[in-house]
Amino acid sequence: MREVRAPALALRGIRRVYGVGPVAVRALDGVDLELAPGEFVSVEGPSGCGKTTLLNLLGLLDQPTDGSLEWNGRPVGRLPERERARRRLTGVGFIFQRFYLLPTLTAEENIELPMRGARLPAPVRAARTKELLAAVGLADRARSKPHQLSGGEEQRVAIARALANEPGLLLADEPTGELDRANTESVLDLLVDAQRRTGATVVLVTHNPAVARRAHRHLTMADGRIVADTREA
Repeated sequence: MREVRAPALALRGIRRVYGVGPVAVRALDGVDLELAPGEFVSVEGPSGCGKTTLLNLLGLLDQPTDGSLEWNGRPVGRLPERERARRRLTGVGFIFQRFYLLPTLTAEENIELPMRGARLPAPVRAARTKELLAAVGLADRARSKPHQLSGGEEQRVAIARALANEPGLLLADEPTGELDRANTESVLDLLVDAQRRTGATVVLVTHNPAVARRAHRHLTMADGRIVADTREA
């Protein structure tokens, strides 16, 4: 994997409100956060505290109600959807608790999808897919479909897919939530290795303190706010 260009991220006074009037829900309520390129950050907190909303804003899947989101000093929070989609495709990799692999496609075809969207040439797609399958230890499962893979193998394919376009920002929402301990460690090792080798910024949402400890910086959220921000010594 080549070194990628990870963005410096800044959220300033971010609020995200769903609904209006007395039924309005403040998912984020005045979040200020700066992330340096190449950081590995965990986000913890109870259900409903705003973790996934924060991830969706960072990944340009959602827009703030108030406040600004910047990549490398440039506002991106309210870009037109076409430009947001382009940046998501080329600059952000998403990993979810439920793997969201297309069931009719093989492992290699699932990994190749983002590269097709980015219109990379076929030889580049093939070489990159082969490299990623080897990196996640699934070179021999290239033609297996999701139903032929274990949960841990599916998540490794999902990680490879997230890395396909060599994103500078990797967002993981409870990526080990449905895995046993051995597969959890394997997936975390892959994330750590990807961050070290590519220089990507990784933001990992988790309920599991043991998973959070693999990060270098730890955010704790409550009621839509960041209430603690600590770093490894």
